[in-house]
Amino acid sequence: MPLLDSWTAGQHTAGDTTHPTYRKGAGPGVVIIHEIPGLTPTVIGFAEEVVAAGYTVVLPHLFGTPEAPPSAGAIAKVLPRACISKEFTTMAVGETSPIATWLRSLARSLHEELGGPGVGALGMCFTGGFALAMMVDTSVAAPVLAQPSLPFAVGRKRAADLNLSAADLTAVKERAAAGCQVLGLRYSKDPAVGTRFDTLTRELGDAFLRVDLPGKGHSTVTEQRSQEAVDRVLGFFAEKLQAPA
Repeated sequence: MPLLDSWTAGQHTAGDTTHPTYRKGAGPGVVIIHEIPGLTPTVIGFAEEVVAAGYTVVLPHLFGTPEAPPSAGAIAKVLPRACISKEFTTMAVGETSPIATWLRSLARSLHEELGGPGVGALGMCFTGGFALAMMVDTSVAAPVLAQPSLPFAVGRKRAADLNLSAADLTAVKERAAAGCQVLGLRYSKDPAVGTRFDTLTRELGDAFLRVDLPGKGHSTVTEQRSQEAVDRVLGFFAEKLQAPA
């Protein structure tokens, strides 16, 4: 049975941009943004755990072949296309990836439909920083950064950069100062994350909840899944998104 058969296929349009989506569950909204090469079985499996915890999960399909495993061939096929796409900023510093505008619209529409304190947003690896960019919109109440890896950590500036424009960083800092916390997950010896967790600590202070897992893994909630990481994510969503009884 295909993994997405129990999910409702749809699409979301913001401006001139349209991407397919998959939706499942009930409860507060959570947007889970897949890593490269796409909506792999482990990404879908993690999303199923979030659904089971009591959330309406929306999976945007940004690139790759849904349900395909993350083979070297699949990564080699998707990565070059993603790198040259105008939607993603992979090397520039001090810029927000344009896809953030579409993702903010998706989160806003989900919150308008479902209500509650807000929606959760989780990005991973290539898309890890997108949840931070989504936080500019007040509909996002629980942003989670799982091993954020853009811009690619080549050189000190890129390794420390948050994939945000100056204006968006100011907006994120204002929301953090007003009480919106950010959860970050990474393996402590993962070079792809660079030093941006240090940047987040410096810029957001106590509002950045930093989780440094031991070891050299990369994908904290999927391929090299850490139960601690998954538990922290579910606990964070429960605290921020579940309305008091």
